[in-house]
Amino acid sequence: MTSTTSRLALLFKPNVNANFWSQTTWALMRAVIGIMMIHNGFDKLADIESFAAAYVAYIGLPFPIFFSYIAAFTEIIAAPLVAIGLFTRPAALGLFFTMCVAMYHHVKVAGLSLPYLELSAIYASAFLFLTINGAGLFSTDAIIANLLDATALSSRAKQIMRLEKAFEASDASKQAAEVG
Repeated sequence: MTSTTSRLALLFKPNVNANFWSQTTWALMRAVIGIMMIHNGFDKLADIESFAAAYVAYIGLPFPIFFSYIAAFTEIIAAPLVAIGLFTRPAALGLFFTMCVAMYHHVKVAGLSLPYLELSAIYASAFLFLTINGAGLFSTDAIIANLLDATALSSRAKQIMRLEKAFEASDASKQAAEVG
């Protein structure tokens, strides 16, 4: 295996806590926030000029139309990637930055008004979690990491993911060694 493949596997390898229920709730959280975020991008595209004037230009960013399209397409493309757990870290990072800009807008408009800031702060913290920890074991990223580097995930993680062929084969060879 090449060092390039090992580095690629690191991009996909999730932070693994080999606990079925922990991984199940992690996947559920990832799917829910990914699915719930998608409509925000389509809402921006529905009236991009209005969004650019009311949000992007208001906070003083240059090229408001351009940055409005960046925000909209980040939400439309990255949110489904987060939901299915593919390229989760870079997708979540883009969404985290988008939510940071939204939080800045909310603070500039309403100060530290929690009701106004609440949703973007929740999204930002969830996307930061996924940026740092990856998609979890029940994800496309974990399957790709395992395909790129068979040692990227522990045998316990593979067992939880139901990638048990390698796990069962190692158990069978141990039993054969004990008998013989």
